[in-house]
Amino acid sequence: MKTLAHFPKPAAGSWTENYPELGTAPVDYTDSIDPVFFEAERDAIFRRTWLNVGRVERLPRTGSYFTKELPSAGRGMSVIIVKTKDGSVKAFHNVCRHRGNKLVWNDFPHQETSGICRQFTCKYHAWRYNLDGELTFIQQEEEFFDVDKSDYGLVGVRCEVWEGFIFVNFDPAAQPLVDYLGPLAKGIEGYPFGEMTEVYSYRADVGSNWKLFIDAFAEFYHAPVLHQGQYTKEEAAKIMKYGFEALHYELASPHGMISTWGGQAPPADMNMVKPMDQVLRSGLFGPWDKPDVIANLEQLPPGVNPKKVKQWGIDSWHFFPNFMLLIWEPGWFLTYHYWPTAVDKHIFETSLYFVPPKNARERLAQELAAVTFKEYALQDANTLEATQTMIGTRVVSDFPLCDQEILLRHLHKVTGDFVKEYAHNGATR
Repeated sequence: MKTLAHFPKPAAGSWTENYPELGTAPVDYTDSIDPVFFEAERDAIFRRTWLNVGRVERLPRTGSYFTKELPSAGRGMSVIIVKTKDGSVKAFHNVCRHRGNKLVWNDFPHQETSGICRQFTCKYHAWRYNLDGELTFIQQEEEFFDVDKSDYGLVGVRCEVWEGFIFVNFDPAAQPLVDYLGPLAKGIEGYPFGEMTEVYSYRADVGSNWKLFIDAFAEFYHAPVLHQGQYTKEEAAKIMKYGFEALHYELASPHGMISTWGGQAPPADMNMVKPMDQVLRSGLFGPWDKPDVIANLEQLPPGVNPKKVKQWGIDSWHFFPNFMLLIWEPGWFLTYHYWPTAVDKHIFETSLYFVPPKNARERLAQELAAVTFKEYALQDANTLEATQTMIGTRVVSDFPLCDQEILLRHLHKVTGDFVKEYAHNGATR
């Protein structure tokens, strides 16, 4: 995929037109309802691009591991992520080499698990593998025929780490992770992600195509309408009067980002803040008091608030295909993941990351932010099944997108381009 050059926005209504490759015509949403296209996405995208599966803080010690179910890459696909003796992070297919049993699982084989161990032992016939995936023990080895343990280690999966984020890729010929993530990721290197280890996570099974939920979070044009019940009456009236306009959009295909105002803490007008938020000094945009790790920074990485706008509040990056990263002005970040399971279903995961609280009030401030965020996310998710149902009727297939929906237009074009390229070239690899 080629990189789209970035052009600064000279006037309102020109973001999309600065990327002529995208066009401005209505967008065909058949890619979100066609089962054949969905299977092509699995092969062309989820088996060939870098997928974020977690952070290094989940692997604090040698032998720490977790499993990740990846149905988007194929039915039953599961990987083991482990910290080895030399401190590196490795990934393996979660398959015993003897009879194909799932190697690491607890009571329910389709549920993810985590822990710490010295070796992996199959619960079917007790074959053992060390942390580097090497087969070290075969039960009753003398009864096998000329078996060489060095030929039967776990099947590895490419695994690389960027800024503490662990990625896997099922394509052995894929470009290195840092090259794939490109300049948008380079611009935020050095942000103190590793200091933010207080985590609140949510997971939901959503009855829509995976791209539809990315669409919902790739624009803030909907916020004054869909979320008006979360504002005070004064704030809702002001936003509805003037509408919404983001500060900056940028594409570095296949990825993109949006930077927007709002989210500063504390708010300038306390009359527009709910009483609970005032008491705990927190809310949707996070705790109002910046953690020391942010307050003491001389400057943020250049890719954060790229236009250096005083009113900046949130930056949101979409790293194709299904990973979104949001940095909030008050000093915390969150992630979204969208794992397709069928053309009209996906698993949505989100995690909020804060610097560990120093006292009870800070803990309550973080919990309020996490609960408030969940309410907003539910409002966004509430529209998805209705959208999926209606586009599934095929009564309408082409939909006009406004200038602030440039990331949506980009997502559907890039998805289609990957599928076309794979059908033309990649299927023979």
